[in-house]
Formats: sequence, structure tokens, C-alpha cells
Amino acid sequence: MPVYKTIHPNSQTTVKIWKITESYHELFQGVKLKPESLDRVLGMKSEIHQRGFLSVRHLLANFGYTDSDLYYDDNGKPHLKDGRYISITHSFTFSGIIISNNKTGIDIEKNREKVKLIAHKFSNYEFCYLNEDEIDYVKKLTVIWGAKEALYKLYATPGLSFYSHILVIPFDLKENRTVAWIDYKEHKSRYDIYFLELEDFTCVYTVT
Repeated sequence: MPVYKTIHPNSQTTVKIWKITESYHELFQGVKLKPESLDRVLGMKSEIHQRGFLSVRHLLANFGYTDSDLYYDDNGKPHLKDGRYISITHSFTFSGIIISNNKTGIDIEKNREKVKLIAHKFSNYEFCYLNEDEIDYVKKLTVIWGAKEALYKLYATPGLSFYSHILVIPFDLKENRTVAWIDYKEHKSRYDIYFLELEDFTCVYTVT
């Protein structure tokens, strides 16, 4: 399908979301891949990952870029050749890209009960205000996970820990925004976090 949703957080930033309804072959027909990208997608064992990879290339085209405009550094962080900042995500049936003149990060996660089983791995301070009995517990955990994923992509520094170095302050799901802090190696940075529901998924993004 065409772009599912477009968001303009500010005049220098755009988010585009794709709902992946097409087959692998339909998505493959519509893009031109550089050799290393072709090898990568053909080497993927999961069709879900292949469709996610290709849908991201369709989103790039919607921004006016091609696969050749995108490259990855040694840490796996994506970059655009024109110098603008980009972050990429895909999860099952949704993919997303955020492009900005400033550092940025985005993540999409499916709202699933299993997040409760791994919450202790990515949450620390947040347990001070979370209540496991509240009806929105899974959604709040998913926002926290997504926020930390987005910030990890933005910060792109080896050694950064979701559990120890990223803190998400208390928030109300109805407000669709919160604040998070990165406290790492004597440097403290504040970030605005934005989130929204995409059917049974949660999208979280941040821009400096």
C-alpha cells in the first residue's frame, strides 16, 4: 500500500510509516537495489524481514531518495549521503523512517504480553512508577522499550545500556509524549520522546 501515515514533528523533520500488505515479489518489483543490498535481502531467511527491508526502500523513494543514497557505518547506523540524519525501523507489518536536519531515532514495536517477561532487562528506574496491575501496563512498557531503542539509535555509542543509562520519566499515554534522559560517562542529555499507536503496534521517535 502507499504510505500509511506521514508526520511532521517540526519544519526540519518528517516521519513516514508504511503498512506492509504487499507480497515480497510485489515489493521487490518496485525498487532498484545496489549489489550489496540485493545480496543482503536475498540472504535473509525470513520473508517478514525481506518485506520489511524492501518496504523501507519504498519509503526512501517516497522521500526522494534511492537505495544508493543510503549507507551504514561500522556500528550499523544508517546515514544519507547528503548529510541529513535518518533512522529506520520495521516490525512485522509496519516499517518507518524518520529524516531530519538533526540527530534522530525511531522504533516500532508490536504490543505483546511477552514484553512483561523481558521488562527487567531494559527497565530500571521506570519500575518506580509502573504498576503491573494497571490495564495499560503492556502499552507503557512498549513505549519505554521503543523510547530506549530510538535513543540508542540516535546516540549510537557502543556500551550504552538500556537498563543503566537511559531513563524514561513518568508519562500519560493520552499525552503521546514524554521526556527521557541519557546519563552515560559523565554526560547527561535530555530528549523529547513522542509516541503513537498504529493498530496493535506502538511507534516511538525522538528528535534533538
